[in-house]
Amino acid sequence: MGYGEALRRLAGAQKGAKGVSLYSRYVNRPAGRVLAAGAYRAGLTPNQVTLVSAAFSGSGIAALAALAPSWGLAVAVWGALVVGFAFDSADGQLARLLGAGGPAGEWLDHVVDCAKITALHAAVLITFYRHFALPGDGWLLLPLGFQLAAVMIFFGGLLADKLKPKAQAKAAAPSRLRAVALLPVDYGVFCAVFLLLGSQDAFRYAYLVLFAVHAVFLAAFLTKWFREIRLAS
Repeated sequence: MGYGEALRRLAGAQKGAKGVSLYSRYVNRPAGRVLAAGAYRAGLTPNQVTLVSAAFSGSGIAALAALAPSWGLAVAVWGALVVGFAFDSADGQLARLLGAGGPAGEWLDHVVDCAKITALHAAVLITFYRHFALPGDGWLLLPLGFQLAAVMIFFGGLLADKLKPKAQAKAAAPSRLRAVALLPVDYGVFCAVFLLLGSQDAFRYAYLVLFAVHAVFLAAFLTKWFREIRLAS
């Protein structure tokens, strides 16, 4: 199968768009599709693509923690995180193309996601401590709070999907309004905040705003998921 045919087959084997933000739907998944077709032609397995994703994300996180903030670092960190996110989409698409999906691959993908989420906010804490002229030590609590909110949103949703019974009825068409509303808690949109890393104040306040939005969404999601699981039990 050539690259073009692989790309066409991948386009017809996409997951549903319900509960997915516009960024993931129109940017990350198409980018992942291109990478998945290339990975297929290169003979990579889905698990190897997951590890490529981890390598890109890990390099961006390591650079964030180790280097002094600058506009050049901002672009480099953003680029590494965004490419890692695209490969995170590519591994599942490649698995569907090959018919090779399974619990082991899903487990590896979730472990990498866990490491990425926790390490990224830890790296922000490190760069706050080492390189930022913070107006007070209370700002060091911000990455810890953001880390907690991000982990709870991701894994709370993951557990809700596992615990809720599978819907038998045909799924409703994805809502564009919901796709727009989910943009502030989309990982790809979150990555864009690192483009502000060259300005300490701009990055700090943008990061604070995104944390506040995540906290609001966390409260809404937890209420929704608990109600759905309780009604289904």
